[in-house]
Amino acid sequence: MSELLVIGYDDEQTAAEAAATVEQLAEDLLIQPDAIAVISRDRDGRFHAQTNHHVVGAATTWGMFWGLLFGFLFFVPLLGVAFGAALGGIAGLIDRALVNRDFATRVRDLLQPGTSALFLLVEHVPSDKVIAALSRYGGTVLRSSLDSTTEAELQEALSGRSASQS
Repeated sequence: MSELLVIGYDDEQTAAEAAATVEQLAEDLLIQPDAIAVISRDRDGRFHAQTNHHVVGAATTWGMFWGLLFGFLFFVPLLGVAFGAALGGIAGLIDRALVNRDFATRVRDLLQPGTSALFLLVEHVPSDKVIAALSRYGGTVLRSSLDSTTEAELQEALSGRSASQS
């Protein structure tokens, strides 16, 4: 089961600093994030996205996942993702399994002008060492779970393969 962790911060820079710490922890093999993203919202209310993702299929990336997720959460396409037939499947999975109304509302409430948030998609809840390393930044943590069936469907949609080909 994968978890979407969202950690909100009271300024525009802390999420990027926390993301750098997560990347270092990943290099040290203390956490294995599938994908990392940072959203900041400037004082004028504009959203800015930074992602650290890898290609999972011929032309599909976690960036598309983030683009669709952020589009659902904030009602704006942040990463320029155009909807096509394949993306419709991913969008349905995100809508059905990961972004319930309560979670979406809580994330939107978290990202007010002048704030930022770190988004992590992880298979395992981070260890005490990871939590300790991130605790120095403070923040508000929100979680949403992705059951194993939906996780497999998402991976299939992202990679363009059927589960039997994996």
